[in-house]
Amino acid sequence: MEHQLLYQTLNTYTHISEDDYCFIETYLIKRHIKKKRTILNQGEVSRYLFFVLNGSLRSFTIDAAANEHIIQFAFEGHWVSDLSSFITQSPGEMVIEAIEDSEVLLLPHHELELLLEKIPALEKFFRHLYQRAYVALQKRVNMRDSTTAKERYQELISKHPNIAKRVPLLYIASYLGITAESLSRVRGRIANER
Repeated sequence: MEHQLLYQTLNTYTHISEDDYCFIETYLIKRHIKKKRTILNQGEVSRYLFFVLNGSLRSFTIDAAANEHIIQFAFEGHWVSDLSSFITQSPGEMVIEAIEDSEVLLLPHHELELLLEKIPALEKFFRHLYQRAYVALQKRVNMRDSTTAKERYQELISKHPNIAKRVPLLYIASYLGITAESLSRVRGRIANER
């Protein structure tokens, strides 16, 4: 087994045998992605799920005024894709870019469909993954509408304590739905409370 992190992640919601995992590995493509390199552009079909072995990526949309709206940060052990585009195999809205130099595994759409048929435990894993992604997105939308910027920032920091050391504050502000100046004020208030 080459990628222990992926094996552990796949065994989060189910049990994947070592033999099945070795079979899965034959379909994976390993890529090194340089910082700031885009691996999916708006309007392209998302042909892969990306699994982060090390480094970090961000997915975002760009509005008509050319403003970026970050949807997700993906760190080690996380999956990222334009899921709507990946599932429907139609042009997507997301851009995916490396925040840091990163190493990722690509799982092609067609190969995933074959693997899901052959390995029921993998289908169970992805069902749980998609469900959790939907719940997290719904929670995030609700938080954005019903909590303060400070509460959203504190929630993000509780989940990813080192995020401010790895991700530019401008990106964090975009993810939280606030300006960089507002984020600086929030961080200042939190620092003064300590």
